[in-house]
Amino acid sequence: MIEVTLYDCADDAQIAFVIMAARYRGKWVLCVHREWNTFECPGGHRESGETVLQAARRELWEETGAQEFDLTPVCTYSVRRDGQTTCGMLYAAEITRLGPLPPMEIERIELFDQLPDKERWTYAEIQPLLVKKVMELGLAK
Repeated sequence: MIEVTLYDCADDAQIAFVIMAARYRGKWVLCVHREWNTFECPGGHRESGETVLQAARRELWEETGAQEFDLTPVCTYSVRRDGQTTCGMLYAAEITRLGPLPPMEIERIELFDQLPDKERWTYAEIQPLLVKKVMELGLAK
């Protein structure tokens, strides 16, 4: 079972992941990984020596090709699975310019007026909950 908890703040040193609820021209931006045929928010691991914001900027570019964008911190979150807890930072991302998708793990991005059904998500128990938080706060433009 997976348990997701949202916080207003957490210790920066504990944040290992970043997730962006991303929009481009009024549509949701979701990624399709090369190994799966499901959707996910742009995001990933924080690398050694990176600030949380640097990780968010890098991951958004790597996974969407975003070249110009604004990031708004939303909240930190934790995911508890199989007795292990990891922490992450959720951002709302407003992309204003997309470039080519870097040749990495993401096969393509897709734009949505409405989010896909939960069963079409890679991380169905986590990411739709995080995107819902962004919508509740009115941060989805």
